[in-house]
Amino acid sequence: MTVTIFHAETDDQIAASFDVMRQLRPHLEPGSYVPLLRGLMASDGLKMLVLADAGVVRAVAVYRFMNMLYCGRLLYVDDLVADEQVRSKGYGTQLVARLKDEARANGCSEVQLISRVIREQAHRFYFRQGFGIECFHFRTKVG
Repeated sequence: MTVTIFHAETDDQIAASFDVMRQLRPHLEPGSYVPLLRGLMASDGLKMLVLADAGVVRAVAVYRFMNMLYCGRLLYVDDLVADEQVRSKGYGTQLVARLKDEARANGCSEVQLISRVIREQAHRFYFRQGFGIECFHFRTKVG
């Protein structure tokens, strides 16, 4: 088992993450995936960490740095997904550890994410990783 965690920087590296990311975001389409991520990287400072085992993508995290009045600088995780075929192999744990390292290295006070109410398995995982529930996340459609 040769596990590597790296920032996806090339189009090929981003494209290689598609099958795993689509497990979390099934609305994504292969033809628009790389341009979409590239656009968000350029406009919003989005970053992507990929965990590969023996060259096969097994987990992906998409994140950004933010500054908030109430807590200062933080690392915000937009998406975190491990391949459903190899869950419980420790890949998610390794990726969260790397995200925490990235946060510390970039002067962040914390790591934040949201998780849909229905994702109970993910909630258990996040609790095991030291996350806690702090607030409700509200949204409303405007268009």
